[in-house]
Amino acid sequence: MSVSNPSPTSTQPSALRTLAFLLEKLDRQPGPVGGDQYRSVVDKLRQELTAATPGPALDELLDAHPSAAELYENLHYEHAGLCRHDLDAALASEQRARAMLERIRRL
Repeated sequence: MSVSNPSPTSTQPSALRTLAFLLEKLDRQPGPVGGDQYRSVVDKLRQELTAATPGPALDELLDAHPSAAELYENLHYEHAGLCRHDLDAALASEQRARAMLERIRRL
């Protein structure tokens, strides 16, 4: 007798999708979250993100889960910087920071 393992379909959540959802839920929870629980979810999600193949499916998942997207960016910062942030928003933020530092210097 052979047992077959069905391949994941779009109706079956992958580990990556499930962990991204869990992290989002933990980050949006109004009350405190246990450090061990949070660390465990982030560590498992980190492993899944490291093994994930870049492409439209991953982009879609990261667009839907900002906490996972932030973790993904941090994992790839050395090579891609803030690759998932809107360049215009990042540039405007940098310009505001420079202007504020210049005002402070003048005081």
